[in-house]
Parts: sequence; C-alpha cells; structure tokens
Amino acid sequence: MTDGAVARVLVDSPLPQLDHLFDYRVPARLAEAVQTGARVRVPLRTGGRIADGWVVELADRSAYPGELSEVEDVVSTVPVLTPSVWALARAVADRAAGNASDVLRLAIPPRYVRVEKAWAAGTADAGDLPTAPPPVSGFAAGRVEEGLARGERMALRVEPGMRRTPSGEWVGAWAATLAEAAAHVLAADRSVLIAVPDHRDQEQVETALAGLVDPRRVLRADARQTGAERYRSFLAATGDAARIVVGNRSTVYAPAARLGLIAIWDDGDPLHAEPLAPGVHARDAALVRQEQSGAALVFAAHTRSVDVQRLVELDWVHEIAPVRAARPRIVLTARADSAEPGSARIPSIAWREAQRAVAEGPVLVQVARPGRVPLMTCARCRETAHCAACGGTIAVPADGGRAACTLCGTTTTGWRCPVCDGTALRAATIGATRTADELGRAFPRAKVVLSDGERQVVRVDAGPALVVATRGAEPVADGGYRAVLLLDGERMLLRESLRVAEDCLRWWSNAAALAAPGAPVHLVGVGGALGTAFATWRQPDWASTELDARRALRFPPAVRIASVTAAADRVAGAAEAARRAAAGVDVLGPVHLDDGLDRAIVRFDYASGKAVAAALRAEAVRTATERRKPVAGRRPQRPPVLRVRFDDPAVP
Repeated sequence: MTDGAVARVLVDSPLPQLDHLFDYRVPARLAEAVQTGARVRVPLRTGGRIADGWVVELADRSAYPGELSEVEDVVSTVPVLTPSVWALARAVADRAAGNASDVLRLAIPPRYVRVEKAWAAGTADAGDLPTAPPPVSGFAAGRVEEGLARGERMALRVEPGMRRTPSGEWVGAWAATLAEAAAHVLAADRSVLIAVPDHRDQEQVETALAGLVDPRRVLRADARQTGAERYRSFLAATGDAARIVVGNRSTVYAPAARLGLIAIWDDGDPLHAEPLAPGVHARDAALVRQEQSGAALVFAAHTRSVDVQRLVELDWVHEIAPVRAARPRIVLTARADSAEPGSARIPSIAWREAQRAVAEGPVLVQVARPGRVPLMTCARCRETAHCAACGGTIAVPADGGRAACTLCGTTTTGWRCPVCDGTALRAATIGATRTADELGRAFPRAKVVLSDGERQVVRVDAGPALVVATRGAEPVADGGYRAVLLLDGERMLLRESLRVAEDCLRWWSNAAALAAPGAPVHLVGVGGALGTAFATWRQPDWASTELDARRALRFPPAVRIASVTAAADRVAGAAEAARRAAAGVDVLGPVHLDDGLDRAIVRFDYASGKAVAAALRAEAVRTATERRKPVAGRRPQRPPVLRVRFDDPAVP
C-alpha cells in the first residue's frame, strides 16, 4: 500500500492491454497542477517511453505494493475530462470490447494553447435563458414537454413539410420541432445535445434555434470547423452554464452542465455510425448516456429505423405521434421502359407534373448517383451486370462508348446474365450530371441546379428551377418544392445490404418532406410493400414488419453481432471463447478475406452482450501480449492481429 498523493491515469494508447487505470505518484512540484480531468504525461516502463493520458481520479493511497512512478508533467491544468464523459466512455467501450481512450479521442478535441489561454482568461457572458419558449408544435398539448421534464425516452414522428422561422428563413418542420424542445429544456437551465447526420441538417437546426434562444447559448461542434474553433466550443461546453450543442455523431460525448436532453435526428443515417474504433453508433452511445444521466432522449425522423422500432416494441422508447396525420401527396409511377426523347427517363405523368410545377417554383429531381456514367443491368431480370473477368460492375463510359467493366475495362462482348441467361443490357441509372444536362435541354427556359457531393447546394429560392440532387444532397427550398420526382428507385434497391430497403425508404421520405403542401411526389418504378408504406406514409408499420422478418432469421437488430478478424486459428479460438461465455451464441463462418485473414460473425442475444464482449476483449488482450521467440537470421514477424467490431455495419 503506497501512501501520498496518487493520480489514477488512463493512458492514451490503442493497445488493449493498457486500457485500465495506472497509479502514479504526484510529485510535490506538480501538486497544485495535477487535478481530475487534466491532461498529463506519464512514463511507461516499457522502453522508458513517455505517454499522454488523462487524470481520472485522485486518491490518498494506492493498492499497488511497489514503488510508483511519478507523473512526468502536466500538459494542461484545464479539466477537459469531466466525470460524466469518463463514465460514458468507459461504459460504451466495455459494451463494444474496445478501449476507453479511443472513445475519449472522439470526445475531446486536440489542444490549442492559444484558445485555452484565451478561454481561461476570459469572462464571456453565456447569454440569457429563454423565458417563454413556444410549445412543441404538432403534438398533443404538453405531451412532449411533460416527457422532457420526466427524462422520458421518446420516438417522435415529426410532420413532413417546411416551416418559416420568425426571421423569415425556411427550415424543415423537424428542425423547428427539435429547436422548440431544446428551448424548453434550456429554459429550465439544463443543457441539450443535438446530433444530426451532416452540416445541412445542422444549419437547419441552428436557423430554427436563432429565433428561440440567445445565440450565445448555442455551440457548434462538427468536422467542418477548424481545430481551434472546435476546441473553443468544447471548452465553453465544460463550463457551468447550460448550453445547446449542435453537431455530428460525436456530439453525444460532449460535456454538458446539467444535461437535460439528448436528441438525435434521423438515427438510421449511416453518418451516425462511427467508423473509428471501437465503432459505437451514436444511437447506442445516446442510450447509454441517457441511462447514466437521467436526461430525456428523443429520436426524431420522418421514417423510423428498425433499431428504434425494436426499442418501441420493447416499450423502452415511447412513440409520440403527431396530432394531425399529415403526409405528402405521393404517387407511385410506373417505370418508363421507353422514355420520351429528352425526358431523362421520366414517365409521362411525372413529366407533365414537372412541366406545370416548374412554372410556379422549384422542382426536385432525386437521382441515385453523381456523374454521367450509367450502370447497366440485365434487361430481363434487372440483375446488376458484372464483369465475367473480374466481377466489377459494367457501365457506359463518359465518352459514350461501348459498355465495359469499370475496373478492368473488359467490354461486354458475349455477356450473359448468370441469373436468367439473358444477353441484353439496359441502363439502370444515369448520373446526376447527365440528368441535369438532359433536363436543361428539355426545359430551356428553366434554371437547372445540380447538387451532389462535389457541388454542395444548401438552399434554393422560391423561383422556377429544376434541382437535380443525389440522395441526401437535396437543398432546402423556400416554401417547399412544387413537385418532387424520385428517380432510380430500382437502382437504389439493387445495392447488396441488409438495410437497403430501410435506407431507400428513408431517402425517399426525407426528399418527400421537402415538398410544399399539396405538391405531388412521384416515386418511379417501385411498388410492393415498400412502395405502399411510402405512399401511405406508414413507415413504422413497414419497420415493424421488417423487424419481424429479422427476428425469424436472427438478423440485426433482432440480435447483436460482432465480427472477429484474424488468422484462422485465432478466429476459431475467439469464437470458441464467445460460445463458452454465454448460452445461445452461434458463429457464422469463417470466410477468407483478401488480406490473408479470416473473418467470423458471432451472433448473440442482447442479454449476452456483456459476457461476449468480455470474452472477446480477453482474447484481444491475449493476442496483443503474446510474445514470439525471435528466429536467428529472419526478419521479425509482424505482431498477431485480432480485430473485434461489435454491431459491424460492414457486415451485409
């Protein structure tokens, strides 16, 4: 037992064997500077290295019987790691068999000394609290406000359409709803975290908040900021003043004084899935933080994800439906096998609607992909055409030549469909650029606006225009679009993914919600249950049916999965450890990957998640700490690899 000032430090390292707290003695020269949450530098015994870390706790003594190393230095005295953020990072890392330091790297921005000094010396006013925020419109009087006060978990079915703010700006009705809810929580002197997929959504929320709360109470946190701006917002959030933090998926980890609300818009969007280790989805991190903090939690969307539908059916999240069953005027339009000249493959009925609507205002045309190159499918069964030589997709080049493989360039001479033996090809989709060119020729008097990943347009005015946008890149139109044409529905559904139908329903619903009241929305070439759910605006019913199907097949989110990637023998060992950890665990695979490793999918019930995560975590630590005896005359072998990813979105 070691007495004296002791700092318990989490080392900033991706190595799984270092993912626990280390005790360090605080020297007298640093006694005033070392405090909970501060960044420090500490020695590691291996090779005499110095590592960065965070002080998680301060104690009077240590249970370690030996001599403690001293803290090397204090990087900053600012307590950037708050107790609530540490508790969240530890919990989500354990849930995903990952490192808490990896989570904290997402939560805490890099340090900027000048910003930190200005913040420490400043006395900036945080602004006034709202005094009489408007009610959360669209729902039964007081229903949402009561849920916010009780710390309830809610799934809001927001109304489609546009709404004008007091300043005259147009935003989606969903953004106005979240802003009203945030204003109510802030009025009670409690903080709010709002996570949205991208900067387009973020701008709408900030615009909606501008007329409801003091702008000094709103903090922005996203990747488009400079490092200094992001660190400035982070430091402001660590203070005692209640704030509204609006940003991307990492916003759920932001520090917040007296957290009162966590809101996630469109949780089904893939941008909410964290690609960096340990890969915890923003929805899962929000659920953990809500349970720890007691704050209210709101999932808002035009179409409900299957994951949230599961929580609703478990009564863990309460469904809040709008008072009015408002929905866009949606028309399911037959596929145009032979499009009219210059019509950009738009069926006649939708073509006439576009001609009429473009004289009154903007018309939205949603397409599947950017560029000019059309992908090809079998003309008989609509199966995507793949190259017989390498398996790449077949498309027509930009110069208009013969269809060929996009990878190896092999032409389609003698191509035959492996599904139906058909030999004829047809274009499944045409890129946004070519669609814009065709529409420009067909409507010579209308302005054509192109919005995609390279040409990002956030807003268009109410003047006549044809707006061609890829999915997810649709600009907001003042007053809403006078007509919406959703093309390439068949092509979008060809993507090989478990969530393809769910994604398509979300893309179409979000685009339809941009329409003006009474404006027609044409979905081209899609029918069946998915088309019916969209046309009747009953997306939760479709999500419930989809969840039932996944339960029968034991597919996520009815169950949880974890992918294990390593050499064949290590994959087998990890899979066996998971089987021993809990009952009902089954393993799919392994399959051989291109990099010489194998991958297996471990499937288990939610109740077994903690045991399976601990078992796979132990296997990762065992692999990382394995020592190999060097062989004379040979180059040192690479260290063994064992990668574990829970709820892996890369698994189809």
